[in-house]
Amino acid sequence: METTINVTVNGVTKTATLVDNVATKALLELLAKGNVTVKTDDYGGFEKVGTFGTRLPIDNSQIDTVPGDIVLYQGNSISFFYDNNGWSYTMLGKLDITYIKEIKTFLAAGKGKTDIILSLK
Repeated sequence: METTINVTVNGVTKTATLVDNVATKALLELLAKGNVTVKTDDYGGFEKVGTFGTRLPIDNSQIDTVPGDIVLYQGNSISFFYDNNGWSYTMLGKLDITYIKEIKTFLAAGKGKTDIILSLK
């Protein structure tokens, strides 16, 4: 399965390609019911993180993230990485953006609270 979703930040929409696992299947089922807005904030100088308001199934493994990675944390939080980190996450996918500077600009890295909207393509 290679599935693409829309990710919208501050009125700008980009795509993200999801991996195939139990968490992404549950995410797609959630998005089939409508858009999901995640209220995120910067954390640690390397990610935007926020909660779903619901839990998704986890399939954690130790991951060294890179800018553009999208992961599930503790089953109910989603993180959008704009720098590197390593931790036990469930990989969801990756923004379809090539350059780190563009990823940081898109995610409003370092600018505090940001709503990120996920939707089906």
